[in-house]
Parts: sequence; C-alpha cells; structure tokens
Amino acid sequence: MGFGGSIFLIALGAIFAFAVEADLGWLNLAVVGWVLMLAGVAGLLLTLHFWNSRRRAVVAPVRGERVVAEQVVPVQDDRVVEEYREVRRPRRTV
Repeated sequence: MGFGGSIFLIALGAIFAFAVEADLGWLNLAVVGWVLMLAGVAGLLLTLHFWNSRRRAVVAPVRGERVVAEQVVPVQDDRVVEEYREVRRPRRTV
C-alpha cells in the first residue's frame, strides 16, 4: 500500500468519523471511518516494517584500481598454448 495510501486512508477515515454527520439508516459512517483509520494505521505499520527490514548491500571500498592477471594454460592438439586473461573491475565514480 505504501505511505501515501496509508495516510490517505487515515485522513479519509478521520473525515468520515469526525466531520460527516449523515444518516444513511443502514450504514454508520462513524464506524466506516474508524475501520478506514485502522486499516490505514495497519498499512502504515506494515510499510514501515518492510522498509526497515530490507537488506542493504554493504559495499567495501576498493583500494585503487586493480588488474588481476591469471595465467591460463590451455592444451590444443597436444601442445600448450600460453595466453593470459585479464579481469578488470568496473570503475567506481565517487
């Protein structure tokens, strides 16, 4: 639901509970207002819970740019072919 929807339900429920005095006979608007306010508070609490329980990735600082060279020795037709593979880290802009 999110913060906006929860606050909207709380505000709408408060309007129905405290500001509107209409007699519909079969529907009590004060009770509808209290139910909407409770639903808004529950939605707000759930939203806060899920926002606070998200796992955030911890990024360790990189000390300069590194180039890791790993020697790979593949074999083709019973002979050794030497080649090097470079693995580069993406640049971080600060």
